[in-house]
Amino acid sequence: MDTGAAPANRDPAGTAAPGPGTAGGASAALEISQWKYLSGRAREPQMHAIVTVRADGTGAGTGGATGPVLAQVLAVDCSSSMAYPQEKLRAAHQAAVAALRLLPDGTPFAVVRGTESASMVYPTTETTVRADARHRAEAERAVHRLVAGGGTCIGSWLDLSRRLLTEADAPIGHVLLLTDGRNQHDDLMPLADVLEACAGRFVCDAWGIGDGWDGRELLRVTGRLHGRASSVQDEAELAHEYERLMHRLLAKSLPELVVSVTPMAGARVRYLKQVFPTEGELDPVGTDGDGTRRFVTRAWGDETRRYQLCLSADPTGRPRGEDLQLAVVALDVPGGGGVELTPPRPCLVHWTDDVALSGHSDVHVEHFEQHRLLGEAVAAATDAHRDGEREAARHHLGRAVRLAHAIGADQALARLERLVEIDDPAAGRVRLRPGVAAVDFEHLITASSHSTYGPASGTADPVAAGGPGAAMLRCPACEGAVPAAARFCPLCGHGLRGRP
Repeated sequence: MDTGAAPANRDPAGTAAPGPGTAGGASAALEISQWKYLSGRAREPQMHAIVTVRADGTGAGTGGATGPVLAQVLAVDCSSSMAYPQEKLRAAHQAAVAALRLLPDGTPFAVVRGTESASMVYPTTETTVRADARHRAEAERAVHRLVAGGGTCIGSWLDLSRRLLTEADAPIGHVLLLTDGRNQHDDLMPLADVLEACAGRFVCDAWGIGDGWDGRELLRVTGRLHGRASSVQDEAELAHEYERLMHRLLAKSLPELVVSVTPMAGARVRYLKQVFPTEGELDPVGTDGDGTRRFVTRAWGDETRRYQLCLSADPTGRPRGEDLQLAVVALDVPGGGGVELTPPRPCLVHWTDDVALSGHSDVHVEHFEQHRLLGEAVAAATDAHRDGEREAARHHLGRAVRLAHAIGADQALARLERLVEIDDPAAGRVRLRPGVAAVDFEHLITASSHSTYGPASGTADPVAAGGPGAAMLRCPACEGAVPAAARFCPLCGHGLRGRP
């Protein structure tokens, strides 16, 4: 294992300072936050670190695209349940039309009708068309003619979307999926197989509407396809939410960034997973002879994302009392594209027999561990309520409230307040509200998958300039409160153009 001191631009917590950007150009910065001390007496201990990636200065055509950057498929649930109440299908019509109207000229797009199978709404053949005034108008009329009838097989919707986006051949493929039901016809086209075929080919955002959908099922889809799961409790909100999502999507122009992790001798990469702004899976695309694992992340605009890196290492025979390089983390842009990248960053280890040092953990790692526990508490409450165990559900919801309050997960806390009356958020003392329905827990599951950035720690925090008393503005993407000096929203990671 190579030895090496921390670079000069690291803060005492082990977090790398962002590198310089290119004036007027795109850049991608890499930062690492970790607690480097591990027990030298443990058997294959694990090092956890938070890897922060920030893209800035991206613009239309970034990544070397010679045509439209985005290709869009709208998948609309038209199963029988969408007919009751009528407001659901009407809201689906209005939301799809709102998204269509925002597509720039030249964008390849298609609309898919989803039941127990998938069929074309517009165009009528299995292909995409390029957006212009005529095609958008024709697509709107076709959407308004949609009627409900049939079952639900989400795998078939995604499979048709995959074929359409493959034919469109745009750098960024995106599926916007809406459903009000559960995947009851999975046997017709198993979702697990379809997700395996679709992984890495496009991004999928999924929305739940009505009262019959499955939050964990949506998270299964979006976690595998690098998207977000969301929901609306009021059908009238859906069109506005689609507009907000499309504005965020149209700001993305960098098709992908690759995070590579090269372990030193005696170390092993266990996983890299996304933890902010939402939780998501990352599978390595290959392993080199030196053990390097490469993880592809899709569809970037000006934004910040965070990943949890887990490494294991053997302390046997390693020196104590000095910093050793455990792994090297680097960024890469497939095809180049003129994006300036910060140099690779080391992940360090300092073997020690001092339990006072090895017993600590990085504050950012702890933050996302609490988010994970929040999700587990919500899942346990959902299962308990489904089984009629109201007291157990109340107990788990109280634990969720305590965790959400501690880490500032305001969206999850707001969802929790729909289910419980909160007497003491810090202690998790709550009372279950009367009339709580099963779908309330599904809304809660999707909300708990949306994480928060984490505690400020010097230069690693994109909003470090906003301390107590700082002027606050609203993020145009998520409408959260943002310090006026911030360049990125700490809640959703949205890049704030024109900020210092």
